[in-house]
Amino acid sequence: MDIIKNSIQVRLFGLVGGLLLNAFGNGLCISGNAGSGLWTAAAVNLNRLTGTSIGVILFSLGMLNIIANQFLIHHWDPRRFIGELCFIFFFSYFVNIFAHFFNQLGIPTLPFLIRALISCSGVILFCIAISLYQRANIFMHPNDDTTNLLRFLYLSGNSTAAQLVDFIVPIAIIIFCFVSSQQLHAVNIATLFSFLLNGIIIAEADRLIFPQLKHNFKNGEGY
Repeated sequence: MDIIKNSIQVRLFGLVGGLLLNAFGNGLCISGNAGSGLWTAAAVNLNRLTGTSIGVILFSLGMLNIIANQFLIHHWDPRRFIGELCFIFFFSYFVNIFAHFFNQLGIPTLPFLIRALISCSGVILFCIAISLYQRANIFMHPNDDTTNLLRFLYLSGNSTAAQLVDFIVPIAIIIFCFVSSQQLHAVNIATLFSFLLNGIIIAEADRLIFPQLKHNFKNGEGY
């Protein structure tokens, strides 16, 4: 049974605003080059190990998330599948735009401390974004949908626990790449910041950022 608490207009605002804010935050992290989320770090390390483009790796990881989500909800949901594919497409497009814009502003040439603050700010922004489109729950980045499903279907609404469970796979990828190459890439202060605080920031954003937007559940996800 659907539990929809907001109008479609409010939910669309959460979706579009969250998508753009997520791309903006990730663009800051990429341009700041002082670490990012663990999934992005995992993709960079796979890129350095295999030579495969980061875009292809991120898309492949996203596809794995999409498939995993179908198993987590225990039924085939074509709307969710297609929606998450669309999200990946637009998200990737805007990340490239924002990263290029910030590079043109000269962020990569700034002192490390300033870049670290910029990258950590990017983490905060994409956590707020995740909170927005998870609450809207129209469709979202497949990895964030995985976290949302883990949080409400399996972990009693605990966002921090859901984030930590979700981090198991990228951490395993990073460790595998390090053991294979003896090199570690894209893991820095903002990565640690993301690992420790992602779930907490998302939970606080649920409470403080646009609180009129509630958690909307659908397709039998009556958590």
